Amino acid sequence: MSKEETKKKITKDGLKSARQIFSYIKPYSGYFFGALTLLVIGSVLMMMIMGIPGEMVNAATGAETRFPLNLNQWGVLMMLILALRALLSFVQTILFANVSEKGMADIRRDLYGRLITQSMDYFEGFRVGELTSRITADVEQLQSVFSITLAEFIRQVLILLFGIVILAFLMPKLFLIMLLVIPVVVVLAMTFGRYIKKLSKERQDQLAKTNVIVEETLQNFSIVKAFSNEPFEVNRYSDSIAKMVGISLNFAKVRGLFFAFIIFLLFGSILFILWRGAFMVQNGNMEAGSLLSFVIYTVMIGGAIASLGNLYTTIAGALGATERVQKILERPQELSSEGTEEVERIAGSVRFSDVHFSYPSRVDVPVLKGVNIDIGFGDKVALVGQSGSGKSTIVRLLMRFYKLNKGEIKVGDTPIEALDLRSLRRSIGLVPQEVILFGGSIRENLLYGKPDASDDEIIAAAEKSHCWEFINSFPEGLDTLVGERGIKLSGGQKQRIAIARTILKDPSILLLDEATSSLDAESEKLVQEAMDELMKGRTSIIIAHRLATIRNVDRIYVIENGEIAEEGSHMELTKKEDGIYKNLAKLQFNLSE
Repeated sequence: MSKEETKKKITKDGLKSARQIFSYIKPYSGYFFGALTLLVIGSVLMMMIMGIPGEMVNAATGAETRFPLNLNQWGVLMMLILALRALLSFVQTILFANVSEKGMADIRRDLYGRLITQSMDYFEGFRVGELTSRITADVEQLQSVFSITLAEFIRQVLILLFGIVILAFLMPKLFLIMLLVIPVVVVLAMTFGRYIKKLSKERQDQLAKTNVIVEETLQNFSIVKAFSNEPFEVNRYSDSIAKMVGISLNFAKVRGLFFAFIIFLLFGSILFILWRGAFMVQNGNMEAGSLLSFVIYTVMIGGAIASLGNLYTTIAGALGATERVQKILERPQELSSEGTEEVERIAGSVRFSDVHFSYPSRVDVPVLKGVNIDIGFGDKVALVGQSGSGKSTIVRLLMRFYKLNKGEIKVGDTPIEALDLRSLRRSIGLVPQEVILFGGSIRENLLYGKPDASDDEIIAAAEKSHCWEFINSFPEGLDTLVGERGIKLSGGQKQRIAIARTILKDPSILLLDEATSSLDAESEKLVQEAMDELMKGRTSIIIAHRLATIRNVDRIYVIENGEIAEEGSHMELTKKEDGIYKNLAKLQFNLSE
């Protein structure tokens, strides 16, 4: 969260975003306005209840009351109104809960849908913690406003207005004294409130930074442990916590001053008014019960004024969250981009023509410089080169993770930009080198390739990838939980699950990023046989580090510094004197074989 965001007040943009967020409340407007109606009625009843104790005192002392009721009758009336108020409060809470829970569920669903359909370059600009905070902390803030804060704000405003009207009408002299005191208190309270808001935002920002540290270390705890950096991370977290403690202590000091101010000035002003009222009772200008009623109403007005400052701060903060949420909701979706030609299954050649590309996060560093690759339908080609040469980038561009700077990529005779993005990606099967599994069961991870697959299809895919043996050895079989990011499985097991997932998907184009790199020799042989069978009749692109796995492909492209340096078959390239591929091959196996 930026410093500019932390200083936001209620602005025109904030109100505009709030109106747009209110569209999520519209389907539940019946609940909302019903709750508001009960809120108004309940506030009126509460003000009536607060006037009864004064009338009871007047009835007890024999003084004149506003209605001809005795002490018992006033007591019964008070309990009846209180019971009705309690019932209305219960129903009102349920109605507001319906609005906030259902409305915020709709926002969360749309927000997640918008986030998950953003392009890759969008995610590169944010940490995961920042994005999850939008869908958790920001929406939680909005939900709190709709379920509690908004109702409380309206209630306090009504109490303030009703209280002022009652006091002005029934006790004008004391009301004039109150008018001389209360505005001064309000101005000072608002000044304190702004400063408290600023410190509160600083504390929230620092807390967010500490949460990012926790999230990063827990997501990458294997790296932390591998480097024995637990003490370093503990110190880093401790330093961040220490900064938050410093801000929190300053925040506490200011709040303490604010509370001291409230106690002395606000309650001091009430006591001053009570003192003046006691003189009026002594002089016979006011009944004792009326003075009690005035004090009660004044306390309620003072409480409303004190609450409005905090509630205003909460609502202003929620408006800031509204703007952040709205910015995401207004972003165009990647899956609704310009591609329009939707087909059931894409099958054909793949052609890269003069492709230039730089990542959006570092536009000044060219990654691909005029790449030309021609892959016939059903061909198997391999991309070879040092790390950072651009191999993985070529695969990402084929899947339209990014837009080209220059050039064209075609599948068949159609530019990929003209294809429906879902159709394109459904026709591509990816087996990455670093396999990421979801934290559910093995079955759920396999079904990611084909959600409606039957158990027979799942088992067949598992057998082809040679992972059915270890799956069947688990007591829970396909329902075995793999743990966070597949932590309960070995690297080789995860790789074979990923291959089975791709087999189940049955794509027309295969992208294999060193798909057998994590397997032992025996498993690699079995899986390579399955992959050879799978690649028949499919266009296959293999990113290779171990050249032994690509000796039989149709064509090898050697990439160096973002350009195609060499191309040809394994035999052709190994005969090229001082060739890049030949030098790589010398390092990995004996060319005389």
